[in-house]
Amino acid sequence: MDRLLADIEATAREAAQIMLKAGNSPAHAKEGHYNYVTDADVQVQKLLIERLHALVPDAEFLAEEQDNQRLSAAPTFIIDPIDGTLNFMRSRQCSAISIALLRERRPVLGLIYDPYRDELFTATLGGGARLNGHEIRVSDVPLERAMVGIGTSPYNPALARRTLDIACEFLLSAGDLRRIGSAALDLCYIACGRADVYYELQLSPWDFAAGALIVSEAGGRFALPRNGRADELDFGVPGCVLATNARCYQAALDVLMRHGV
Repeated sequence: MDRLLADIEATAREAAQIMLKAGNSPAHAKEGHYNYVTDADVQVQKLLIERLHALVPDAEFLAEEQDNQRLSAAPTFIIDPIDGTLNFMRSRQCSAISIALLRERRPVLGLIYDPYRDELFTATLGGGARLNGHEIRVSDVPLERAMVGIGTSPYNPALARRTLDIACEFLLSAGDLRRIGSAALDLCYIACGRADVYYELQLSPWDFAAGALIVSEAGGRFALPRNGRADELDFGVPGCVLATNARCYQAALDVLMRHGV
């Protein structure tokens, strides 16, 4: 696994050069309000699939800029070529490449690379989580002092309103709120203790698969709450995401449940 992780790291760094050199990459509207794909997204994804297929020839792929995908029990790479596309389009330098390898529908390897800060977050199942090779752990901050990351989009107005209702409760009961525009990096910041709680009511697997493993291996809690339950993980479908340090988990989950998650 160490050799494979090193090869995937090299692939991510190669793909990141496309991001760094792209400048104002042409963007095209996708389905939904304010939903875009850039030429750089497509180029990065193409390179990732080519390189990763060479590393694991029997792997399937679940990726943001592909259609007609379904997660099976086969080895599967779940990739987001540029998580934080709007940040990328506006030169905000808060975007990342996210790669997860799943076996039997569960992540065994996760990698998220922020090329602007040269920060590489990695995890392997049972092997811990690391930032640039150094072990990382979640914080031990209680909810009343927690920094809470939120994510939402304008694609679904009803979800956006619910997200902000929940954010208001967190703002009154926790330390402070942040919205950075990259779910992958939000999850990494939980893993290394820069934040303590992160939630989003609707995320796709390529947004959270790698980060889920990184958070868990850093000692945090990751859940996909659905219909009043938070004990099942399905990496093949979109869903609500909650990631926390161990100390905040139950209190943060209770907040979501009070809002009908």
